[in-house]
Amino acid sequence: MMTRKELDLWVGIFAVIGIGAMLFLSLKVANLASFSAADSIRIKASFDNIGGLKVRAAVKSAGVVVGRVAEIRFDSQSFEAVVEMDIDKRYPFPKDSSAKILTSGLLGDQYIGLSAGGDSVNLKNDDTLKLTQSAIVLENLIGQFLYSKAAEGDGKK
Repeated sequence: MMTRKELDLWVGIFAVIGIGAMLFLSLKVANLASFSAADSIRIKASFDNIGGLKVRAAVKSAGVVVGRVAEIRFDSQSFEAVVEMDIDKRYPFPKDSSAKILTSGLLGDQYIGLSAGGDSVNLKNDDTLKLTQSAIVLENLIGQFLYSKAAEGDGKK
């Protein structure tokens, strides 16, 4: 028969293992452990509207995660959002590649989609993407739809 101290020790050990497993799973879900900045290049892109894009959001090309959003800041000169991304060096992209902000699913998280260009020169560290497309804001789309329907109704009278 186990004493009270032995039972408390085993409960403590299992609690620590459980907390460690939860921490491991949360890091895996957040994908924080899978990408190191040492094996990447940093590129920038400016957007009129980034919607709900967040730091650590995925940067994908053809559905494959090729990088992560490293920093988001507001440029007070151009009044645009500047997004810095760390792109894995294993995936060289042409200098004329384009970036757009996309949404996973109807109401899912936003990420950056990279489309490769045709230039023979590849992106280097601190390069800036010239071709960007901002996030589609659902509220704006609904407003445009309602406005067009109201205008359509006025024209029929």
